Amino acid sequence: MRTPTVAFVSSTCTFLRAAGRLRTGTTEIALGEGAREPGEEGPVATVDVDDVKAERASLAEAGVEVGTVLELHGAMRLVDVYDPDGNRLQLAQELP
Repeated sequence: MRTPTVAFVSSTCTFLRAAGRLRTGTTEIALGEGAREPGEEGPVATVDVDDVKAERASLAEAGVEVGTVLELHGAMRLVDVYDPDGNRLQLAQELP
């Protein structure tokens, strides 16, 4: 059975190469399910993308809950993205 998180990743997160799993070289990121206490914030995965603003616009247009793009001292842009289960994923872009 596909969970809402797997469905979200496979249908809207086009920057990931496969539903729920990203492999590049020897690095692999996979999504899993786990329990947390109510109100407890779990770990946040950060995914590097080429253009945070473009990814945010694309996801917002698809109806995904996204935060405001934050710029850290001209060095990096970040935005939070939330899947249907409320899990947070952070997109990051290093600036030249």
